[in-house]
Amino acid sequence: MLVLVAAVGPRAAPLHAQLPRAELVRLERARVLSAARRDLDEPPVTITAFPAPRSAGGLHDYYSEGDYWWPDPQNPDGPYVRRDGETNPANFVAHRDALRRLSQIVPALVAAYQITGDARYARHAVAHLAAWFVDAGTRMNPSLLYGQAIKGRATGRGTGIIDTIHLVEVARAVWMLERMGYLKGEILAGTKQWFRQYLEWITTHPYGSDERHSGNNHAAAWALQVAEFAHLVGDDAQLESMRAFFRDILIPGQMAPDGSFPRELARTKPYGYSLFQLDLMAMLAEILSTPVSDLWAYTTPDGRGMRQAVAFMYPFIQDKRTWPKAPDVMYFDQWPVRHPALLFGGLALHESRYVDLWKTLDPDPTVDEVVRNYPIRQPLVWRREGADR
Repeated sequence: MLVLVAAVGPRAAPLHAQLPRAELVRLERARVLSAARRDLDEPPVTITAFPAPRSAGGLHDYYSEGDYWWPDPQNPDGPYVRRDGETNPANFVAHRDALRRLSQIVPALVAAYQITGDARYARHAVAHLAAWFVDAGTRMNPSLLYGQAIKGRATGRGTGIIDTIHLVEVARAVWMLERMGYLKGEILAGTKQWFRQYLEWITTHPYGSDERHSGNNHAAAWALQVAEFAHLVGDDAQLESMRAFFRDILIPGQMAPDGSFPRELARTKPYGYSLFQLDLMAMLAEILSTPVSDLWAYTTPDGRGMRQAVAFMYPFIQDKRTWPKAPDVMYFDQWPVRHPALLFGGLALHESRYVDLWKTLDPDPTVDEVVRNYPIRQPLVWRREGADR
């Protein structure tokens, strides 16, 4: 069983029990260093390496196509039609794949730098950050006007903002590199400026408003991005806004009194989407909690809160055979994985059984659908002895 110690630091949440960094390093060392050594041979590759001929944007504009949209059998040359939960393998995914590659490489390199102090890892992480966010020839524009387009229906949608959920852990890795004194100067300034501009875009553009008001996992994914990007750039007003959004909108609007998420349960992949939503909500609670606002402990008058949410899914993660609904239409066998809700929820809620289960699950899935809905993979970049949140 893990030994837990109290958190420290001016912005940490001392009400939460914390896993000692030394023990987390022991648990993570082999997998982190194995990945990071491979990543040292991976050059930076941004979206500019993959022209998107169906995009209405330019070379530096991110482009993707809606997962569940297919040619209409009744009108093959007409607008696509939706088949919920069924991913169309013919859609353009090169930009999405490049973004996920970044989200796997940079946090692993930063975690390896934390463990070893070897500057090669940090230096290579910075090279990727510079290519994506600073260098004029290769950077991505800080907007998502052309995300999740649909042939014959839309050149882009607010729905596409969920694609950049994979930048959340990249932003935390940037924050950690800055706190460790490695990332500085023009690349730090340029990277933070990119995230500041993107934060402004997703909180002011109508697409961002669409996501905020979506009423399902997209709203939580939008809020998680706002929270972490605001944390990186020091936007306290946005952080406080997200605390209110979590308490007043997400918990009462999306969670049932038993801790389930009814809108996710209504999908054709209720198991996978319930796990995804739980992880999003857990990471929001982790990022946004402070000594005076503990969102892990927050409950509505009728008892809805993160304690209920983790408790609801725990038995179905422990033994998927007890899941009361029909199996997901696709990828049911690939879940669960090493969900961050178990780790951070176990620590915050003083439930060692959650942490013990987390330790037994697969930390590095390779199936694309699972990777798509598993954006937090490197707990070390979220936890540093003596660091604030």
